[in-house]
Amino acid sequence: MSLVQFQVVPQKGGDKSFPLFVLDMNHFVYIIYSESADRFYIGETSNVQERINQHNSGFYDFAFSKQASDWNLYWSLECNSRSQAIKIEKHIKKMRNRKFYENLILYPEISQKLLIRFTS
Repeated sequence: MSLVQFQVVPQKGGDKSFPLFVLDMNHFVYIIYSESADRFYIGETSNVQERINQHNSGFYDFAFSKQASDWNLYWSLECNSRSQAIKIEKHIKKMRNRKFYENLILYPEISQKLLIRFTS
């Protein structure tokens, strides 16, 4: 997690501006797997465990993941920004290939190549 500083423009009639600090939280791309559905789900989030809990509880009414409640973390990758996480998520979703998901586990260098390829 990094600290990002923004300069705030003074309000009308004001004569001072002040620094505002905002936490720039890292994001993760994740793959979860449901044994009962024998399906994978790919997503991005800033909190993997909370997101898995949401998948398993049916938090989103019309979500793809609502078909099962036994989702477990299969793979995750910490990204430098949400933008980078979204790009990697889209790339993995385009692959639509179980063997590719397995290779992410077997060959960690694939994850590193994704981070380099999709540097934000």
